[in-house]
Amino acid sequence: MPTLTLKVSPPQTADRHHALASALTRITAETLGKRADVTAVLIDDVDPQRWHIGGRALQQASAWLEICITAGTNTAEQKAAFIADAHAELQRQLAGNGTLAPASYVIVHELPASDWGYGGVTQRARQLARSVAAA
Repeated sequence: MPTLTLKVSPPQTADRHHALASALTRITAETLGKRADVTAVLIDDVDPQRWHIGGRALQQASAWLEICITAGTNTAEQKAAFIADAHAELQRQLAGNGTLAPASYVIVHELPASDWGYGGVTQRARQLARSVAAA
């Protein structure tokens, strides 16, 4: 049930939003082993005049991607692969033959299983239910 929040500048089209969401869902499933059917991607467009790097408004495309996953469910290597693959995809889709602003980020947040969930059930409760069912 990973949740990804992507902020992009300059603003993109609805078709680009769909392409980004599809690609990020695929990368999340492939590199982190997460279920695509419960992966949520939220995309916000930011006007370049409202996004500053080094105290100056953006001069090139930029992205800020955060993903929330359950703590302890992925290795450092998997998270590093996700960061590299997601950045490469953002570069491809947002900058084309150019480059993203150097201060474009991909951030992985690990949350305790007791601190989040979906459908009104925490990840910890889901883990416990699977343990009981397997016993």
